[in-house]
Amino acid sequence: MIFLIEYDRSQGRVVTFRNFEVSQRKEAEETRLGIELMLNRKGTDHEVVLLDAENERALRRTHRRYFENLQQILENKTDRSST
Repeated sequence: MIFLIEYDRSQGRVVTFRNFEVSQRKEAEETRLGIELMLNRKGTDHEVVLLDAENERALRRTHRRYFENLQQILENKTDRSST
């Protein structure tokens, strides 16, 4: 799957989250570009990325910074190291 994420770094939150089938790569790329152009016109500083992952669970595991705050990441790391 392909995942599109628009992330507001200053707020530490996901603004847009969409998923596309691999066969929809062109649509995903066009959507990403459209969001980036709109944000640029507005002067909004958001990160917009397309990421490939097997599923949403895998994406949330490999790109935790989009879905968890620093405290949650550190707590999960501590939990995993004590087992």
